[in-house]
Amino acid sequence: KMHSFQRTMTMAEAMNELELTVTRRIPAPRTKVFEAWLSPPMLAKFMRPGGSGMTAKATNDPVKGGRFSIIMTDEGKDIPHAGTYLEIDPHSRLAFTWESPHSRDDSVVTIDFSEPEPGVTEVTLRQVSFHSEQARDSHRGGWAAILDCLAASTG
Repeated sequence: KMHSFQRTMTMAEAMNELELTVTRRIPAPRTKVFEAWLSPPMLAKFMRPGGSGMTAKATNDPVKGGRFSIIMTDEGKDIPHAGTYLEIDPHSRLAFTWESPHSRDDSVVTIDFSEPEPGVTEVTLRQVSFHSEQARDSHRGGWAAILDCLAASTG
């Protein structure tokens, strides 16, 4: 008789299981919305989850293996974000590591772009690996705010 061994997930594995998905329809063509993610001036414009009180500076080397850096400034305090591009599939998918003071080292963001109707882009952003459910939930709010800014910047 076969025995099935069921073991409890370690804390680290449980954290890796945490993920979020945020979807937004943006009234702009897919090429425009995709290119915004690779353009430092556009990144600086929409990478402001804190709203108008927040500013951002961005640098970018948009090739596979290339690095980006986004420094968000909130009330005079710099919050550095950076990552490495894992995948750049023009106008349909981006994947990159996400390094920030609030993320785990192995956190990865994948963004899929589709055009369900002409001139409308559906953006599906997925991030995996968080320190805690609370961290995941605050990132969900942050990405939702960023996608709102993106819509305002490209729409």
